[in-house]
Amino acid sequence: MSLSATNGRMNRWSRRLALLLTVLTFPLIWVGGLVTTTDAGMAVPDWPNTYGYNMFLYPWESWLLGPWDLFIEHGHRLLGALVGMVTIALMVVVLKTDARSWMRKLVIVALVAVIAQGILGGVRVRLNDVTLAMIHGCTGPAFLVLTTIIALMFSAFWQNPVSPELSAAEADNKNEQNEDSDVIEDDKQQFNASLRLARFTTILVYCQLILGASIRHIPVTTSPQTYSLLVIFHIGMALAVTGHIVMLCLAIRCTKNLPQSIRSGSKQMGLLIVVQLLMGIGTWVLKFGWPAGLGNNKYLADHLVVTQGWFQSHVVTGHVAIGSVILVMAALLTTRLLRLQFVRQKLEATVVIEKS
Repeated sequence: MSLSATNGRMNRWSRRLALLLTVLTFPLIWVGGLVTTTDAGMAVPDWPNTYGYNMFLYPWESWLLGPWDLFIEHGHRLLGALVGMVTIALMVVVLKTDARSWMRKLVIVALVAVIAQGILGGVRVRLNDVTLAMIHGCTGPAFLVLTTIIALMFSAFWQNPVSPELSAAEADNKNEQNEDSDVIEDDKQQFNASLRLARFTTILVYCQLILGASIRHIPVTTSPQTYSLLVIFHIGMALAVTGHIVMLCLAIRCTKNLPQSIRSGSKQMGLLIVVQLLMGIGTWVLKFGWPAGLGNNKYLADHLVVTQGWFQSHVVTGHVAIGSVILVMAALLTTRLLRLQFVRQKLEATVVIEKS
């Protein structure tokens, strides 16, 4: 087998492992959310062992047939270990086959991040510290963003964000404009505005995620007034995030000659924020009841909500998980726009050199 064929096969493995890592990290965040929602964080009081057993040798009957909090907490640990193993495999393959120095550094950063995340979760158990649990809950989505960006860097879009069809459309557009510099400048300004909105929206979504984690891991000694203030601030931030996502979707719609992946990503994020708002309303109702006396309605009254029950736990956890997905989509949108900007600038510089 030739060297190029071998490298091609290994590059396919890099792409597959990057996708697998992303696919595994999302359920890890979901299960971690269930651990917090059901207060199962201390169901296994020791670490890195599980009740004195090696984590991987803990009797499966005791795990699968044991209490729910033990099942979900030990499962979270096993899934986290699997994510770490896939990260190691990805790093080995990339270091062996990928010539991009920044990609080699990025997978090393990913390995350091997943190790740090695992240690952070273990120390949180050893110290039984709520603040560490909150930090652990905030860094998990950040790692998910990192894995999805790594997967994007093995995609066809990353190799050629300016497709031949898009390049032809841009050329026709310029011909129609007769190289009107004012129109071209307006297009660039619209693109830059979309990029700025994408960047700020990503930051805003992550700040909202941190605020939500602060509410979920709030100490029991916190006063009701402080808790109410945090919840109100969280609702205000939700409205701000929604507004920025709407503006971003409109800006991308008005930006000419964008790849379909960028336009589709903005539409999907717009739809997902609607789902997230509905999940937020559901979380409020399940935790605090119907506001403004709506529960007195005959169609809404007389429904028992079981605290930490199956339905309530998954609605609340789903609200947290969808927030992580929105963060990922905003980060991917920003990364795609940055990649497209870089390639376009490189092509423009090449054209200038050739003309000179």
